[in-house]
Amino acid sequence: MPDCVAHDRRVSTLQSRIAHFHSTSTPFRIYHGSTNSTRHASFDPFAIIDVSSFNNILSINASTQTAIVEPNVPMDALVAATTAQGFLPPVVMEFPGITVGGGFVGTAGESSSFKYGFFDRTVVRAEVVLADGTLVKCSATEHAELFDGLRGSFGTLGVLTLVEVMLVPLKSWVEVTYYPTASSAEAMDVLQKETRKGENDYVDGVLFSKDSGVIMSGRLVSEPSSPRIPVCRFSRPWDEWFWIHARSLTSSDKATTELVPIGDYLFRYDRGAFWMGMYAYHHFFVPFWYIFRVLLDYFMHTRIMYHALHASGYTDRYIIQDIAFPAASAKAFVDYLDEKFGIYPLWLCPLRKDGRVSMGHPRQFDGPVGGQEQTGRTYQGEYINVGVWGPYPSSEVEYIRANRELERKTRELGGLKWLYSRVFYTEDEWCELYDKEKDEALRMKFGATGLPSIWEKVRDRGKKKEEHGTGLKGLLKRMIKSSALLSGFYGIYKAVRGGDYMLKKKSS
Repeated sequence: MPDCVAHDRRVSTLQSRIAHFHSTSTPFRIYHGSTNSTRHASFDPFAIIDVSSFNNILSINASTQTAIVEPNVPMDALVAATTAQGFLPPVVMEFPGITVGGGFVGTAGESSSFKYGFFDRTVVRAEVVLADGTLVKCSATEHAELFDGLRGSFGTLGVLTLVEVMLVPLKSWVEVTYYPTASSAEAMDVLQKETRKGENDYVDGVLFSKDSGVIMSGRLVSEPSSPRIPVCRFSRPWDEWFWIHARSLTSSDKATTELVPIGDYLFRYDRGAFWMGMYAYHHFFVPFWYIFRVLLDYFMHTRIMYHALHASGYTDRYIIQDIAFPAASAKAFVDYLDEKFGIYPLWLCPLRKDGRVSMGHPRQFDGPVGGQEQTGRTYQGEYINVGVWGPYPSSEVEYIRANRELERKTRELGGLKWLYSRVFYTEDEWCELYDKEKDEALRMKFGATGLPSIWEKVRDRGKKKEEHGTGLKGLLKRMIKSSALLSGFYGIYKAVRGGDYMLKKKSS
């Protein structure tokens, strides 16, 4: 059966189920089978639209340089299919399990986003089933208001069933140059200089401390510019984790250039989930040595780690936020983090000027930038994303207070959070940042009021109340979840065992 025929049948079945929910006025949620969000996730199997089977690549067109895919296709599958045909998605999220649909209706950027924008900017056409079961095709020229509204909508306008993504010609290598920096100010300066170089295809950076960091720029090449450039890899179990390798180059007094295979570069942060895997070693009292990183490599990939994170409940033990700031305000936020939290490493990722409009339908920003007022003018410059990911052992009250303080500083500096993370704003604070009226008008126009709004989708609901049951099994579960160490082992067990970790069990 041709994939397109099977796709049409899946869409027809989906339309029927959505139309049923609509006719009975039953609210429903969209279920993907996995998540790269850190929000507590739990779905009622009787009130979901299951799109987990929409994971097929339908076609790759060399003449138009586009790929037509279903929304649940993960990044590694998309890259494997397109590179086999001599092409590459211009924006590839760094975790292999992030999906095309999640990248389009969520917030998803990477080190090429200074050049191409967020992932949604690489989408040229989409197919969506509205909340009444109607199938609509949209693009910049067809149902343009819906197409634009889908960006950062988090599945609140309809159910995505197909996406057409632009491609660029494949080059097999990335020539990566590492620039050591000795302060946050120098890091920001080098980062912006590298984004202005036309030959660069990728730019990002890591701050390891207040006075140590590295900015990395990459150029797609078919052949190295010099035969003396060493080849470096990051995907095999015996390869060093990327951030550790980058840190080893900060002691140099000059730039270092290496040649990295394209697949290794694109998913360079998968092993160890940037540096979050390091905290797992500390938690389980395992020495963070090279030999143990090799032996335990299976557990240190993001698909396993996300599963374990949710099963263990550890989203309440870490501050995990990505925040995009006007470029001139990013240093002030980094300095604030250093003083108040001391969390390192920090990820730096430059973003294109249009980045803000891809982030959950926000209002325009016209406040001060970098300490300077811009009265009466809307900010139209570049952004720099700061990734803040680290442990914050504390009581629940203190954890929420710390996250709310981060959100307050974010608003003060004109920043905007990526909404995969937990959101602690009050509804009034949310409405100051996001255009609720525009969002509601869109939802009304396209009949999506039966779906949750963006606010309802992302707002924090506190710790998930778990039902452990009675008897010996219930007692054991309560004992496990009351122990930080045991709950960690439980998370690993559930991840290795596999299966669903978000759907509630159906009652008999």
